[in-house]
Amino acid sequence: MGKLVFISLLVAALSALLGERFVNLRRRALASRELVQNHLPNCVTLKNLNQGSEDITIIRDGLAFISTGLSYPGMPDPDGPGKIYSLDLQDPRLKPLELRVSRNFDLDSFNPHGISAYVSPSDDEIYLFVVNHPHHGSQVEVFQFVEDDQSLLHLKTIKHELLHSVNDIVAVGVDSFYATNDHYFSNTAFTSLIELVLAQPWTNVVYYSPDDVRVVAEGYYLANGINTSPDKQHLYVVDVLDHNVHVLERKEDNALVPVKAVAVGSMCDNVEVDPETGDLWLGCHPNGWKLFMCDTKDPPGSEVIRVQNIHSDQPEVTQVYADDGQVIMGSSVAATYGGKLLIGTVFHKTLVCDLK
Repeated sequence: MGKLVFISLLVAALSALLGERFVNLRRRALASRELVQNHLPNCVTLKNLNQGSEDITIIRDGLAFISTGLSYPGMPDPDGPGKIYSLDLQDPRLKPLELRVSRNFDLDSFNPHGISAYVSPSDDEIYLFVVNHPHHGSQVEVFQFVEDDQSLLHLKTIKHELLHSVNDIVAVGVDSFYATNDHYFSNTAFTSLIELVLAQPWTNVVYYSPDDVRVVAEGYYLANGINTSPDKQHLYVVDVLDHNVHVLERKEDNALVPVKAVAVGSMCDNVEVDPETGDLWLGCHPNGWKLFMCDTKDPPGSEVIRVQNIHSDQPEVTQVYADDGQVIMGSSVAATYGGKLLIGTVFHKTLVCDLK
C-alpha cells in the first residue's frame, strides 16, 4: 500500500473514531495553508549541500556550521551518512567545506540533527555539540573544532535516559547544555501514531551537565528548536505543533521559569538569535501536511519568520521569505550574518540570499 493511501485511510479512521476534535487538531497542528511567494534578491544555492541542512549556527566573524544528511522517520533518506560543513560568510565564494572528523568516531552511522557551537571565554576554543541519531537512537556528540585544518576532534559521546528523543541543543558551557525532546516515547510506532492521536503536551526540555541532569521545562506538544538570548539570561523554545515560541527565564541553578509564549503562525522548526539585535530567526513549515507527504509533484513550501523585540509587550512577527516549494522545500532553519540570510532544509537544498 502506498504511503499516501495508507496515511489517508489512517486519517479517515482516526477522524471517524475521534470525531471533530482530531480533525480540528490536525488542521491546526499541521498549519495547512498555501503561500504567497515572498522572495529575496540574489538567492543562490550552496554547493555540496543537497542532502539537507537541518541546522545551521553562526559564530564569530561569520563562521557557520551546518549539519547535513539527516535520516529522520517519514522524510526522504539521504545517500550515505551525515556530515558537518563549515562556511565562511566573509568569503565571497561562499564555499562550504566538509569538516574531517577524527578517526576515533564512527562516521558510518553518523546521523546529525540539531547543533550548537560554544566558544570558551577562557581560551576561545570552539566546541561543537551535535545531536546524533545512530541507528535512530539518541545521543549527543561533543567535538572540538580545529580551525587550522578544518577538522573536528571527537571528545565524547553523551547518553542519558532523559535524552531519549533529542531534537535540538544549545550549549551553555564546555560540558553543559539544554536539549529538547521532541517525543515522549522512544518507540517509533508510539511516536508516529499514539502521540499523534492523543495529541498531549508531553515533550520537554532537559538540562545536562556531568553533575546534574534533569527536566527543566515541559508541557510542549513537540519541543523543537532551542536557543539562548545574547545575554544568556533567557531561553527560547519552539513548539512546532502549537505554533509558538516560548520565552523562559534562566535561573542561577539552571532551572527555567516560563515567561510567555509568542504566536508565530507557522510550524517553526529551529531558532537562531542575532547576537547584536536579539532578533529571532526561524525556519518554518507553512504546510506540515505537504512536508509529511513529501510529494515532489506537490512539494512542501518554505518560510522564514523573524521575531523582533520578543521581550516587549508587543513583539513584531514578520515573514521575511516564502516559497511554495519550487525553489526550496522544507525549510528548517534560518540564520543571518553581514546582510545575508542562510536558509537550511530538512532534506533539500541550502539557500543564501541578500536581505536587502
